[in-house]
Amino acid sequence: MPFGPMQMLVVSYEGTELSPEVAAELKRLREHDIVRLVDVLVVSKADDGTITAVEGTDLTPDESTELGAIAGALIGLGAAGEEGAEIGALAGAEAAADGGSLLEGEVWYVADAIPPGSRAAVAILEHRWAIGLRDALLAAGAHGLVDAWIHPSDLIGLGAEMALEAEAENEAGTGSPA
Repeated sequence: MPFGPMQMLVVSYEGTELSPEVAAELKRLREHDIVRLVDVLVVSKADDGTITAVEGTDLTPDESTELGAIAGALIGLGAAGEEGAEIGALAGAEAAADGGSLLEGEVWYVADAIPPGSRAAVAILEHRWAIGLRDALLAAGAHGLVDAWIHPSDLIGLGAEMALEAEAENEAGTGSPA
């Protein structure tokens, strides 16, 4: 597959302007071919409720069509097997060639979810750095089993869960004294 692994990232923040630090970091990542913006939708809601939306991509029209065909084929495969994959590939390629995007139709959903005076971005990032690793793993016969991001809040939640379990064990008299 010519595309790297993809991630959907949704962020919101106060203010309607992109932070210069965030813009600089995105530019650096894109210039070094670490990530590529497959699709990005930025929705701003002014204090008076006025909605502004901007969408963009780093993909060429041919790459968009190819990705649309791949996404359509995978959706079709899941829905109706091989025949569905063929139909989905054609439909996905056609939608992308006509200017459709993966985030099309999300503007009002995002706009409803953010308060006035704020902005939200929904981005589909392609992790270009992972293409070589993925290809090497596949060539070695490896198969993915689990794929997950670990966030600091996950570790905090794990610690809280462990504390509750330890407390329950101590109350039940099965734990060792601290």
